Amino acid sequence: MNKDFMMRAIELSKINMHNGAGGPFGSVIVKDGKIIGEGWNKVTSTNDPTAHAEVVAIRDACDRAQNFSLEGSEIYTSCEPCPMCLAAIYWARIDKIYYANTRGDAAFIKFDDDFIYQEIPKEIKDRKIPMEQCGHTEAYEVFKEWLNKADKIHY
Repeated sequence: MNKDFMMRAIELSKINMHNGAGGPFGSVIVKDGKIIGEGWNKVTSTNDPTAHAEVVAIRDACDRAQNFSLEGSEIYTSCEPCPMCLAAIYWARIDKIYYANTRGDAAFIKFDDDFIYQEIPKEIKDRKIPMEQCGHTEAYEVFKEWLNKADKIHY
């Protein structure tokens, strides 16, 4: 753990909050002792609900690395990742997460994602947003084609 990297994530959260980019969240991705990606919340400035600091940092790091895998890296984020960001961190293959504020701290300032954590383990039929399956046969055919695709890139 390197506190300087966390201080950079916090600095990004503060600067960009004051600049009107979005909420008070910042993140950096580090590999081999160097920052390879930076991000801050851009939800309201880009009208993109997925533009959380961690996701923006992942996009930046992957773009710079020209690779979809960030294996061997660590993420420093000014707040415990929400479920979406946590999933993105797993998909990016980041090795370790350092966070400053907790999800309880975020809830205190009206960024409460606890309801999402509660929704995930529920049966599909019991979730707040209704989900209905359709087109399974056709979609599954595409999955079978993927399984047999010789030139696919695994991720």
